[in-house]
Amino acid sequence: MAEEKTVKQKTAETAHAYFNDFPWDRPYDLWRSFDKDLAKDLSLFITGQMYAREKLPHPTRQLVAISALTALERTEELRMHIWAGLNVGLDPEEIAEAIFQVAIYAGMPVVNQALKVLREVLDKKKEA
Repeated sequence: MAEEKTVKQKTAETAHAYFNDFPWDRPYDLWRSFDKDLAKDLSLFITGQMYAREKLPHPTRQLVAISALTALERTEELRMHIWAGLNVGLDPEEIAEAIFQVAIYAGMPVVNQALKVLREVLDKKKEA
């Protein structure tokens, strides 16, 4: 029981660090609308166990996520992880550089798409 509480605490802390004030829909809310128990389990694993791991610093972990999501053209998730990256201390220039690096492996169309998402997130951050 104590371990579960620790995972719950890590989940809450990591979710707050990454997605505080995130203005768009969150996957957790979508999952929860269909299955509350599964949503909880997914959140505890993804956020409380994977993203809360201390093997990589949070900014590095977000650069990895941003790069993978750029290459895979997952713009909704990319928006979330750009937001999270900014929240954990990444500079817009670092995020842009990670996105540009993906061009070598995935091509310029995905880079252009990701840069548009970066610009959208930065604009939304300015509004906040």
